[in-house]
Amino acid sequence: MTGIELKKMRQIISHFKNKRMLVLGDLMLDKYIWGSVVRISPEAPVPVVEVHKDTSCLGGAGNVASGLESLGASLLLVGIVGDDREGQWIQENIPDSRGIFTDKSRPTTVKTRIIAHHQQVVRVDHEKKSPISAKMEEKIFKFIQEEQYDGILISDYNKGTLTKSLLKRVLTFARKGKIPVFVDPKFENFLFYSPVTLITPNHHEASRIVHHECRTDSQVENAGDKILSRVSAPYLIIKRGEQGMSVFEKGKRVKHIPTVAKEVYDITGAGDTVIATAALALLSGSTIMEAAALANAAAGVVVGKIGTATVTAEELFASLNPDKK
Repeated sequence: MTGIELKKMRQIISHFKNKRMLVLGDLMLDKYIWGSVVRISPEAPVPVVEVHKDTSCLGGAGNVASGLESLGASLLLVGIVGDDREGQWIQENIPDSRGIFTDKSRPTTVKTRIIAHHQQVVRVDHEKKSPISAKMEEKIFKFIQEEQYDGILISDYNKGTLTKSLLKRVLTFARKGKIPVFVDPKFENFLFYSPVTLITPNHHEASRIVHHECRTDSQVENAGDKILSRVSAPYLIIKRGEQGMSVFEKGKRVKHIPTVAKEVYDITGAGDTVIATAALALLSGSTIMEAAALANAAAGVVVGKIGTATVTAEELFASLNPDKK
């Protein structure tokens, strides 16, 4: 990257701290049980993990919010938790919990991962995926209407928060108010994300949407064209794991960006990092290619960490200029 390009990237990153993002989506608590495997169970052919410690952090839409905050932005997190200890933990561990609503009819979504010797042994999920009630939907929409922010980031994990009617109301409200909307999608709600500014499916979700594989560049290019014909959005990024990402801009040729990750320890949260970084960059005046380059670099930092991780603005810029000591 040239000195001029680095200067522009630094300028974009420096503007992150001036942005306020509303994050709407499925809230989760990510629990980690850390230990070591020293033997196989005599009861079944499974490892016995001796626990050393356990930790908790925000997951799902909460991880997107953590990523935005780590990059320097201010935020409003909006979603549903249960009337339980896990929901209370979430409300107590975010700076502003006014957008977190308690639903007594469902538990807080919890993902518990058991990690031994830097590897995930098993994951246990507690959740209820049915759509939220009309009453909860009304509370969420009223809150969104009354707050001030620069953009809306929708983080869909298909856990029931983002109903068809809520998406329609929020996107109509955003269009009328000329508020940029960024979406990390799930297949089940795909047809309801319109109009938006940027949508970032991974290659597995893209395959389900277009009903064909998305492995080669040509397959991904074909998928991207089909997706943009169905969703009203000027920008599309298809996340391709170890193959990097493909960036689409209406009216321009697709660009393929190789991954920058050197060592991959854990992909948890990488997709959240991509949408958080790209959304902030676009709000900060970047082109879609600059936003994608920053998002790709940020994801490369995150997958080099264990567990649900984030990247700081300083780490992001340092990753763009690795030769500078």
